[in-house]
Amino acid sequence: MNFPEDETGQVLAEMQQAGIDLSVTHDVVFFHLFEQQSQAQAMADFIEQNMTAIKVSVHQDETPNVWDVDCTVTMLPSHDAIVKKEADFEQIATKLSGYSDGWGIEA
Repeated sequence: MNFPEDETGQVLAEMQQAGIDLSVTHDVVFFHLFEQQSQAQAMADFIEQNMTAIKVSVHQDETPNVWDVDCTVTMLPSHDAIVKKEADFEQIATKLSGYSDGWGIEA
């Protein structure tokens, strides 16, 4: 399988080379960072109310004064689907003074 030559494509290619079957659904986790717990919780609350198929967790990061919001989506990890979902989450995080910090597949 060929992937576009961008960061998401590179990650997918590495996963495929590592033996992950990308033709089946996986739990894909999208990571977001915030400086305040209230901002992180606001994103989690929005997702829980409006995107019920997504599992969300809020926890303190290893870095002091940073909060993580992890959004888990069960999906076929195609390049287009990941890029779209990442953009959707980025839009929410940005409105709440946070930012996206990548994604990964739970193995």
